Amino acid sequence: MKILKVLYLWLIKLVSGLNLFRSRNKVIYLMSFDDNVDFIKELAQKIPSKMTLIVLYRPDTEAAATDLAAFGLITRPFRDGVKFVFDLVPLLMSAKLIICDNYYAFLGGLHRRRDTKIVQIWHAAGAIKKFGWEDRTTANRSKSDKQRFQAVYDHFDEYIVASKAMGNVFVTSYHENFDKMKLLGYPRSDQYLDRNWQRVARQRIYRAAPELKDKRVILYAPTYRPHQSFKLPVGLSDALAADASAIVVVKLHPVLRDRENAVREIGNPRIKFYHELATSDLLAVADTLVTDYSSVAFDFSLLPNAKSLIFFMFDNEQYQKDPGIQDDYLDWLPTKPITTVHELKQAIVAAKPTNFDDFNNWWNTFNDGHATQRVVKRYVQFLKSH
Repeated sequence: MKILKVLYLWLIKLVSGLNLFRSRNKVIYLMSFDDNVDFIKELAQKIPSKMTLIVLYRPDTEAAATDLAAFGLITRPFRDGVKFVFDLVPLLMSAKLIICDNYYAFLGGLHRRRDTKIVQIWHAAGAIKKFGWEDRTTANRSKSDKQRFQAVYDHFDEYIVASKAMGNVFVTSYHENFDKMKLLGYPRSDQYLDRNWQRVARQRIYRAAPELKDKRVILYAPTYRPHQSFKLPVGLSDALAADASAIVVVKLHPVLRDRENAVREIGNPRIKFYHELATSDLLAVADTLVTDYSSVAFDFSLLPNAKSLIFFMFDNEQYQKDPGIQDDYLDWLPTKPITTVHELKQAIVAAKPTNFDDFNNWWNTFNDGHATQRVVKRYVQFLKSH
């Protein structure tokens, strides 16, 4: 498998090298998350007329890609493989600007061009869990693996961040210089500060789930875990539903959806599952968010309806080992994390309001509702001046 990865990157380097002299008249957005659609549309409208914006998307973001296609943009699905190398690598090499919302391993094989800028826009405003070089499992990887990782990190010319805190996370996690960090704010955060978006999101939720209206809504949204051994703790359902006047919405990652069975078996009618509803929309009606190491906390804290935030880290000891938690997390979490279902039950009943001021000053510094405007302006100026 490792040899195949090396050969794959070699093939990408070979093909990208053959296309070094193609005209640079494209803007490519690499999409693996579906929450930057508004930003992509805004950028498409502002780029110079001689440029074409193309969205290459992972298949699980097809709904967002369909929206963008209806808007008039060119969209193409992609998976790693030989077809990608020969069909889409030449397209990437025709780009003046490449914007990535995630880590893409194939970037490590692309030839670098001084006149092409590669930007990391990421998919979270902050980080509780560790990743990159800070992920504790990375130390156990082979030398060749580590070289491949750093090759990808080094391909990014700029990182869009919302705070010095997140910039420093990339510095340590990717071994990059802070001067690559651009304090512009995350475009996707603008919606949470937009009253019209908040109103429309609430309407979407209440239309699909009218039972949530005029109720205390407790949203349980833990982070994704890759381990098959992951299990929700015994007694979780009773703890989440401890407030008899509230409705609990459980929103697990699709990969972990089979773990819902243990909660469903309880049969509590006040515990709901809405797979078809977007987490971002559910945040707009939630009074209390229960999460753990998920970046959803950074989004929730921006909303006016956010009353309380509970960090339920029942597997804290294991998670500290793999992948790890930011060393200073206890210094800036807005509430002290809890680890037992008994503590969770007490916190649900108490419904103690959370003060988000310091938390937002630390992580959402530049998420002020105008991030899209600043990011679009920066890269439109780049396209016009080069």
